[in-house]
Amino acid sequence: MTEKQTYKVAGHVFSLTLDNSALWKSLTNYSPFVYEGGEEEAFSLKIVPEVDLSGKEQLFVSEPENGEQRIDIHTLPDGYVFEMAPLGDLPICGWLKVSKDFSVGHLMTVSNKIFCINNALMLMYAFRTAGMDTIEIHASCTVNSGRAFLFLGKSGTGKSTHSSLWLKNIPGSWLLNDDNPVIRIVDGVPRVYGTPWSGKTPCYINDNYPVGAIVRINQAPKNEIHKMSVVEGFASLYSSSSGLRAIKSIADGLFATVSSVVQKVPCYLMDCLPDAEAAQVCSNEVLGNA
Repeated sequence: MTEKQTYKVAGHVFSLTLDNSALWKSLTNYSPFVYEGGEEEAFSLKIVPEVDLSGKEQLFVSEPENGEQRIDIHTLPDGYVFEMAPLGDLPICGWLKVSKDFSVGHLMTVSNKIFCINNALMLMYAFRTAGMDTIEIHASCTVNSGRAFLFLGKSGTGKSTHSSLWLKNIPGSWLLNDDNPVIRIVDGVPRVYGTPWSGKTPCYINDNYPVGAIVRINQAPKNEIHKMSVVEGFASLYSSSSGLRAIKSIADGLFATVSSVVQKVPCYLMDCLPDAEAAQVCSNEVLGNA
């Protein structure tokens, strides 16, 4: 029997429709975000047995590093198709066909169904909301003193490790999201929201806080932190935001939102070791200046 469930993340409503009741039991990360109101949906995703891929043309081919997922993008006469696999050396297991404005999506899978559903929803969310003062960020996010602190960096640089060091060593700290939080500007204030997407850490919290600071983590032989210029902060945050920059409307939306955020929120570069002192050095600076 086909079932539909509606969710709300950072104020944006979307729905998922599928006819496999067993899959719902594996999608508990969405439970805190269930929405039963009547707001209009930003987008909808339906799981289907097949999608029409005729007329596709290559737009972007990913080059994932070891352990990273693969997502290739093609244009279609009436939209786009995203081909995905959980690792770069594995075959494609899911095809997401979306309308040109990313408001309607259909997903066909042959394996790794939960991976495909999560990625399809993340992609549609990021691209559909890019022009709505919203950016999905690849970051770990810790809350302290009523403010959210985002730790950015390339995969493997220690974002999650630095968050965990705050949790262990900085009193009052707790984790809001460990991989894909969302920043949305509300009444002129950048706020960070928990999401159903938190990487390998099961942290699915439906809450939000004003952004206290944005910190790019860089592995180094000693612990030092310095404040970035607005231009440096823009480059750091923009490179960590999710969006299809080949599409002008999405690129323009990301540019506008990131520009607004870095003019309102202090951005830092943290050269650090994976030790307690790193958390102390970082927190001393950002908690005092946020």
